[in-house]
Amino acid sequence: MHRAISTYVYVKERLHPGLLDGLVRGGAQAIEIFAARQHLDYANRKQHVREIADWFRGSGISLTSVHSPMHADYESGRGGSPPVNVASTDRAHRIEAMDEIKRALELAEQIPFRFLVQHLGTGGESFDDRKFEAAMTSVEHLRAFAKPLGVSILLENIPNELSTPDKLVEFIHTSHFEDVGICFDVGHAHIMSNVPEAFEILKSYIRSTHIHDNAGDRDSHLWPGKGSIDWKQTMELLRSAPHTPPLLLEIEADDKINPIEKMGETFNKLDS
Repeated sequence: MHRAISTYVYVKERLHPGLLDGLVRGGAQAIEIFAARQHLDYANRKQHVREIADWFRGSGISLTSVHSPMHADYESGRGGSPPVNVASTDRAHRIEAMDEIKRALELAEQIPFRFLVQHLGTGGESFDDRKFEAAMTSVEHLRAFAKPLGVSILLENIPNELSTPDKLVEFIHTSHFEDVGICFDVGHAHIMSNVPEAFEILKSYIRSTHIHDNAGDRDSHLWPGKGSIDWKQTMELLRSAPHTPPLLLEIEADDKINPIEKMGETFNKLDS
């Protein structure tokens, strides 16, 4: 499987070519950028985006995906700004959310990428038919914006009632969005139900992954092997997917672990 990693491991730092070089040394064959303004100022197209675009052009490494913004400020919501929520029933909030996501999608004009990974709602959000319909309207709008840029939307299974595997499949069927796929988050599947059950429901739609571990209690984004996921079983499942997805690590930073050193070891263990 293609080896990839999200820049989420450095999300608290300003993204720069040195960090990307390190991820390549660690074994990354492709990158996912986590769109947070303090990390990559995607609205700063003349400076920060150009710097990162130059790196991708010169490196030969592909930008496989961009994780959609979760906040519109430079503090990841710690300053009190509301989350970017495409399922909001407040039309003004939803329009603001879509505008912010479109700014991130415009990265494709300078750094081509295949997929935008999108959350429906926020963590812990309850199900409501109005939210479901609002999310459908938002995704339809974002699809239309993304298509000329060569980008497709992937919905991620996250810990809320809008984004269970069953609800995501219902969303795709009801909307008839045939070009919308799934980013299968293994860690989220583990805390929401279990990995085999979630995979079985979503497998025909899976186009990418988020690989991380936890103890089944919280969304801790640990390195594989540091939690309680059965990785032998998980890898067998992922290899059986009709559309073989990349093996994309999405890991939370740990001051005690050097990501560059840990990546190669992790990829080798998963592959074996």
